Amino acid sequence: MNTICRVCDSSNLELAIDLGTQPWCNHFLKSEEVGTEPFYPLRVLYCHDCGTVQLDYTVKKEIMFGNHTYLSGVTKSLSEHFKQVAYEIDDRFFKKTPNKSVLDIGSNDGTQLKHFQTLGYDVLGVESSKTTAKIANDVGIPTLNDFFNLTVVKHIDRKFHVINAAGVFFHLEELHSVTEGIREALHKDGVFIVQFLYMKRIVDNLAFDQIYHEHLLYYNLKTIEILLNRHGLSMFDAYLSPIHGGSIIGFVTHKGTKKPSDRLLKMRKAEVDEKSNELSTYLDFAERIEQMKVDNLVYLEKAKKDGKQIWGFGAPVKGNTMLNYFGIGTQYLDYLVEKNELRRGLYSPGMHIPILIEKELKELPDIYYVLAWNFKKEILANNQHLVEQGTEFYFPVNPSEI
Repeated sequence: MNTICRVCDSSNLELAIDLGTQPWCNHFLKSEEVGTEPFYPLRVLYCHDCGTVQLDYTVKKEIMFGNHTYLSGVTKSLSEHFKQVAYEIDDRFFKKTPNKSVLDIGSNDGTQLKHFQTLGYDVLGVESSKTTAKIANDVGIPTLNDFFNLTVVKHIDRKFHVINAAGVFFHLEELHSVTEGIREALHKDGVFIVQFLYMKRIVDNLAFDQIYHEHLLYYNLKTIEILLNRHGLSMFDAYLSPIHGGSIIGFVTHKGTKKPSDRLLKMRKAEVDEKSNELSTYLDFAERIEQMKVDNLVYLEKAKKDGKQIWGFGAPVKGNTMLNYFGIGTQYLDYLVEKNELRRGLYSPGMHIPILIEKELKELPDIYYVLAWNFKKEILANNQHLVEQGTEFYFPVNPSEI
């Protein structure tokens, strides 16, 4: 249990959202493991001193990230997003820089680094999952299999023009060691790119399934800037990207070297105007989650009574938060259909729904309950023929356009 704020060390914390006890949602199960998985509290606390929302229980990083099955290269739109980020950073800051280098924290299968490599960067990844790090190394992306922190930085012993952390900063058990490590490894003229789910958008979209044990913290601009400033870093620009339903792409450097952009100032003001960092916003969010549960179960119950066959589309980690909190198991969904072949023949944690690989399907359901809703455009584009044939794609979360 965590009783002090992960960002500012305050003990002035209050429960905001309680999603009960849930299994670690990236622990997809072999048949012999079904029913043996441990459950942990999934509760979100609000810090009255800095406004950060965070989990009060930490599942150890060695359990969650030692050998996970997530692959960033599986989804075309994510790879395209990473390409755009790489080209943007190069165009804006390092187009004419000789011997330019990039460090990617939580580099996964090397998808982000491939795009930097194409642009002539010397690349290095740090990835905690043994299987995933091997995949990256095997395709020519130098990757260190370790948990990034200040100790690892001292071992690497070099500076980088670009440091990237995509979908990492809300995972960090060693939050302050990692942030200090970034400051230490960042070239004096370097840029740290932090990409993170924007809590303001999670609330707006009612995307509560993005709350799970791997996500220890949920940032708005105000709260991540408090963390960065504590370690001699400051954000000087940011924008909202549609990836994952709404993520901040933040540009950070050493404190006192760059002024904040106009668009960053506008986004900061919007958080104040919309009370994005106040407890009342999160308490209201919790009430809306309860209504969403009722609405979804009514929909699924009616569809089953009408004789419809329903399968889940995608087996994303976040989907297990929704399935477990709503109580959606095989009484509603016969299967989860997934592209990632590392999940072939596995079962979802908690609800024990079997997983099928999309390209191997022999039949199709009447309804796809889309758990991978954050790739809505790609899913509908790839499956337009099914829509035309009458297959319904139901999105429990409908992200608003950016």
